[in-house]
Formats: sequence, C-alpha cells, structure tokens
Amino acid sequence: MNTKPRITFIGAGNMSGSIIGGLVNTGYPASQITASAPTRVNLGELASQYKINISTDNHQSAAEADILVLGVKPQILQAVCMDLASVLADKTPLVITIAAGIETTHIQEWLGKKLPIIRCMPNTPALVAQGASGLFASDLVSKEQRQQADEIFSAVGITEWIESEDQMHAITALSGSGPAYFFLIMEALEDAAVKAGIPRENARKLSIQTALGAAEMAKQSDIEPAQLKRNVMSPGGTTEKAVQSFEDGGIRGLFDTAVYAAAQRSKELAEMLGGKNISNSTINKGSK
Repeated sequence: MNTKPRITFIGAGNMSGSIIGGLVNTGYPASQITASAPTRVNLGELASQYKINISTDNHQSAAEADILVLGVKPQILQAVCMDLASVLADKTPLVITIAAGIETTHIQEWLGKKLPIIRCMPNTPALVAQGASGLFASDLVSKEQRQQADEIFSAVGITEWIESEDQMHAITALSGSGPAYFFLIMEALEDAAVKAGIPRENARKLSIQTALGAAEMAKQSDIEPAQLKRNVMSPGGTTEKAVQSFEDGGIRGLFDTAVYAAAQRSKELAEMLGGKNISNSTINKGSK
C-alpha cells in the first residue's frame, strides 16, 4: 500500500516540470503525482517522461490531492484559487504556492477558508536539480507538512526556511533573482577576456567552469567566502590587483543597490497583485 501523499500540480510549466522530475528521479512514486493544466501542451511530455497522472480538469485533480502545488504565474493565481474554492470547501490539503509576491492572507481569502499554506520561492537552477528554495509556513502548517514540503523541494536543490513572511521579498531578491546576477558576471567576465585576446568560445567555457568551481569550493568548504577569496590572493599579485579594482569601483554598493531594488519591486508587485480584483469571466477562464 502506498503511503506517500497524493500531490497535484496545478500548472505544468517549466518549474512544475522540474519539481516533478526531481521527485520521480529521487524515488517518489509517479502514481501519486498528478499534473493539471488547461491544455495538454506540456502534459503529454510529462506523462511520457515521468509516467505521472495528467488532467485538464483542475477541479477533479484538486479534489484528489493531499498536497496542492499552485504552479501558476502570480497574475493568474487569484483566478485559479477562486475557481478551486468550491472544490476545497470540504477538504483541507496542504497548499504550496510558488508564485512570487502573493501573501498567504490573500491566498486564504481567494480559497475561501483557512488552509495550511506554504509559500516557496524556488529559482531557475531547479531545472538542473541545483535550486535554492526559500520557504515560509503559515500557522496552520504542521511539522509533518513542513517535512513533506522539504521532501518536494529538496528533490531539486536545497531548502531554507524563514520565520517571517516579510522576508520573502529579500529571498526573492537574493536567490530568486540571483541566478541572473551570476549570469551577468559570467557575461561580463567573458567579454573582458575577449577584449584581452582570448577567443570567445574559450573565454565562455573558462568563465562558466571558473564560476562552477568557485561555487563548488564554497559549498564544500567550512571556510567563509571572504576567506576563500583571500586564499586566492597573493600579496602584490594579479588577483589582489583585480579584487582591489572591484572594490575601488564600488562593487559592494552595486550589490546593495541591486538587492534592495529587487526586494522593493517584490513588495510593489505583492501590493499590486494581492490587491487586484478580477471579473467572473476571468475566473471562469481558469476553470479546467
């Protein structure tokens, strides 16, 4: 007898697909996973690759779920939740949302009842099982349900729990948006190397591998990144000269500004999306 909770993913985009793949690849029974979406565009591929259940009926899929993962864009989350409210009237599944910015109070309001809700901010490296997910649990979430969420998102990377929902804005700015910062650094390093005379193909491979190696060293080491940086620097050497040029150029201030800007934008979007009203026609479009 299968004792694993039944997980339903509402939405079959890249992030839902990566989490489903991670679960199946780490041994979660495919028979306990369902993906539901309005069309079969991505569903067929998920069923073929992972042997999970698929559906175009959100109502039926949600009704069968012990864990309901809302893998839809923030702009349509309200419509999806309000459409599912009648289905969940007599059920109390764990609800997990991966939509950026939408607070648990709004989700409860749209679902029409108080349910255990977990907000998760995953990031795109989850697509290659190297994600970093920040999670927040509402008061109704049990210890067992936190463990279940941990199992889901640990299948595609690491998980870090926060105790204040307001910190999700900073999580969004750090790990949610963070991959783009590192891609920017790799892009800039590649361009600089090309200007220094290295062919672009070589520069790109060396840039990417250097970033990967540095990240792996930091991950495996108990030494803080500041000391790892100093370990590469010899007094009067090339690395010291390069790092000093970064410091003189105000790199720390740039990162402070960038993370603050992203966090503030997250707050603005939360207010916009959480406070919006939608018409019945919009809700009906989210039905199946």
